[in-house]
Amino acid sequence: MKFQHIGIPTRDRFEGEIPLPHLRITVSDHANNPFGIQWQRYWDDAPYPDLVKTVAHVAFEVDDLMAAIAGHKVIIEPNSPSPGVLVAFIEVNGAPVELLQVDHARRPDL
Repeated sequence: MKFQHIGIPTRDRFEGEIPLPHLRITVSDHANNPFGIQWQRYWDDAPYPDLVKTVAHVAFEVDDLMAAIAGHKVIIEPNSPSPGVLVAFIEVNGAPVELLQVDHARRPDL
């Protein structure tokens, strides 16, 4: 696993907002700072567990998403939020953890 970002939910607007209508969320660019901090504002109709919408999560890039989630409590099933990216959320000790599998040939920006 390789650390990718920390997602911090907020209800407030923030600088550098990037709306993602298909995900029902607004985010900041985690790559614009050396610590991978990403602000996230979930829209009222965002279809995610309250745990994800209210508690900060850490995100790690993994080589094999299905192997990485095996044996864990999956709270957001594997899905593709953008081309070349596969993600899932698991719950670990009461906290959300995001796991990402990235096809770097398709997504050299990540």
